[in-house]
Amino acid sequence: MTVPPIRFGIWALVHGSRAALQDPDEPYDASWKRNRELILEAERLGFDSTLVAQHTINPHKPDLAQLEAWTASAALAALTSRIEIITAIKPLLYHPAVLAKMALQIEEISGGRFAINVVNAWNKLELERAGIAFPEHDARYAYGREWLSVVEPLMRGESVHFQGEQFRLDGYALRPAGLHRARPRIYVGGESEPARALVADQGDVWFINGQPLDDVKALIADVARRPRTNHPLRFGLSAFVIARETDEEAQAALRHLAALAEKDAAWKAVKKANTDPDSVMAKTIAKFPRVGSNGGTGAGLVGSYDTVASRIRDFNRAGIETFMLQFQPFEAEMRRFAEHIMPRVAITPPSA
Repeated sequence: MTVPPIRFGIWALVHGSRAALQDPDEPYDASWKRNRELILEAERLGFDSTLVAQHTINPHKPDLAQLEAWTASAALAALTSRIEIITAIKPLLYHPAVLAKMALQIEEISGGRFAINVVNAWNKLELERAGIAFPEHDARYAYGREWLSVVEPLMRGESVHFQGEQFRLDGYALRPAGLHRARPRIYVGGESEPARALVADQGDVWFINGQPLDDVKALIADVARRPRTNHPLRFGLSAFVIARETDEEAQAALRHLAALAEKDAAWKAVKKANTDPDSVMAKTIAKFPRVGSNGGTGAGLVGSYDTVASRIRDFNRAGIETFMLQFQPFEAEMRRFAEHIMPRVAITPPSA
């Protein structure tokens, strides 16, 4: 396998802190103002992308603030100049024609820097309280596959004639399209068998949840061997980073965050109760202690600057191109990463 270039991204703080919601060093803040400033700084520091997760209500505690992903992404597209904006979408919430039009508009605003991240939902509460049926796991993926089969050609500007179980379109076409490239990039999340089949058939990049290197190698090998009709599939990894001068300092920081995260135990119990038990993501991250979301520190990017840089290179040699990163306190640790880790993996941040 050819070693891909390394790209670094950050998770937008759409529902506040990623590891512990009651951290005195990072008070809860999911505001537009904070996210705007965070992503503008990430761009200045040399980060390549940002992932804006989609939730309509806060998955931890419904009375906490929650950033709206698609309106925020449109604004970010207008404010930034280089960073890729990846916005998550749950197919059950948007008709494919409406979503494709929104995606093309943000693609135009950004000058060709937009991508969608298709996730087939795990939070029952978010849908059911809105009166939207929450199908079982494989049925959600069947719906998402048909949904994406409509969205993809619409984003290409094709005239779509489609007759499926869920959707019917008769010569539907969107303009403008193809102003900067064929269409926005398609990321796919999820590690179940239907998710793997979906990304192999219809995705450009597979997002893998944070987990040990050997597990990531096995996942990549499984999906990479599947037949594709277009360009080779690319791979991304979610990871929570704790980097310090020494491994001992990093482990102490990890213990500190883990203790803070324990304060959120009651909220996590509610979140777990509202999570689809068939979600492979939930099963995967339950295998090992970690802090952070989407596998968090399970990827092992905890240690000295040299240790973290070495592990990033190991994942990169295994096929990971995009590292979608979390930190806490986010801004300070993001700056630390740009100063100490980027140079060690031959990525030099631009001057401010």
